[in-house]
Amino acid sequence: MPERDSRAMAPQKPTLPELHDRPSAAGWRSAETPKYPIVLAHGLLGFSELQLSSYLPTVQYWHGIKEALVAQGATVITPTVPPSSSIADRAAALHAALAACAPASEAVNIIAHSMGGLDARYMLAHMSPPPVRVASLVTVATPHRGSAFADFLLEEGGEAPIHLPRLYGAIERVGFGTAAFAQLTRRYMQTEFNPATPDSPDVRYFSYGAAFVKTPPLLSPFRYPHGVLAEVEGPNDGLVSVESSRWGTYKGTLLGVSHLDLINWSNRMGWTVREWMGMKKTFNAIAFYLDMADMLAKEGL
Repeated sequence: MPERDSRAMAPQKPTLPELHDRPSAAGWRSAETPKYPIVLAHGLLGFSELQLSSYLPTVQYWHGIKEALVAQGATVITPTVPPSSSIADRAAALHAALAACAPASEAVNIIAHSMGGLDARYMLAHMSPPPVRVASLVTVATPHRGSAFADFLLEEGGEAPIHLPRLYGAIERVGFGTAAFAQLTRRYMQTEFNPATPDSPDVRYFSYGAAFVKTPPLLSPFRYPHGVLAEVEGPNDGLVSVESSRWGTYKGTLLGVSHLDLINWSNRMGWTVREWMGMKKTFNAIAFYLDMADMLAKEGL
């Protein structure tokens, strides 16, 4: 599978036959350990760990992924940034987290899901050097060129069932910010953020994308946004298109995978029902991150 640098690529609308699948399970048991610790940067509305009640188990954003990487011998840091604040505010929190918990190491590798990749790019381009050198940034389904679904939700008088800005008051009353949403539009990313946020020449940039192979099931929360995105941007994971995910050296597209599958939030009951119907589970998120760690190790990172 050829790799290519995609920083300057103009957004296109590929069809599924043009996509190349990224294997996510082969050889993961013999994965090598990266030279540098891994920082896992979460996406929009994310967290490291969430305790809903003393009677309930802790909810993890990186569901089992951190434990698998640690078991493989990696040092892993999982900072928390404001869930829906601006990219700049989230980037500042990421910078502070590195200062507070960065290990005594020469460098770190950042693996970022979704909006977390934008936070890291902003930090590297606009803030003072972090307390530890960032050797690489790997983005997973990050909307580098924005998302047509964000456009759809924010369009005044559009066809969306919910005009998102009408909910801002309620969102803010429960303590969440709202600045993130408008910054995920295609206009903002392509005309404001990207031109003002150059890559650091000292950092290696890699990226992965994901896409449904078929229309999501009727009851899937991704069915509606997938359709909106597919019409405008082509193949997508239900929230971010493949073309928007490309940045730096593109490592491949995970096929048949949703935006939440990428952080191991697959519905286990849903997969069980599919297996009863003879549908084979084709994606292993744990294997994918171990494969990613192996890639970093082989790159000398």
